[in-house]
Amino acid sequence: MRHKSAALYSISSFLLLHLLYRPSIADVGTAASYGPPYLPTSCFGSDERQFPANNLFAAAGDAIWDNGACCGRQYQVRCLSSATPGACTDGEVQVTVVDYAASLVSTPSASGTTFVLGAAAFELIAQSSVSQINIEFTQ
Repeated sequence: MRHKSAALYSISSFLLLHLLYRPSIADVGTAASYGPPYLPTSCFGSDERQFPANNLFAAAGDAIWDNGACCGRQYQVRCLSSATPGACTDGEVQVTVVDYAASLVSTPSASGTTFVLGAAAFELIAQSSVSQINIEFTQ
């Protein structure tokens, strides 16, 4: 009987610790914004159907580009912080990757970021006047 209670205590302790200190599955990075023109893109050329109906899309930076394998992937993106206090909103946005940041037709607000979000997506999570934000993202 004593072994059962010790084993049960060990399992309970493990579960409690796992719930309290579970590792994060999100990655962190940075994001900038860009505006039109959006075409052509490195992923799908001049096909306008590549853009989601809600206009929430992004260009992938070198960290996630993976030779174009990320084209069409969707990511949840949340603003964590910025050099400008109060720039982040409380929301998050789901974006679809449609382009490669290094070959954008228009100039992004900052270079070398993990994502360059289309203007509509960026404005949902941060003030549009900010050039770069720190983000958390998951696929």
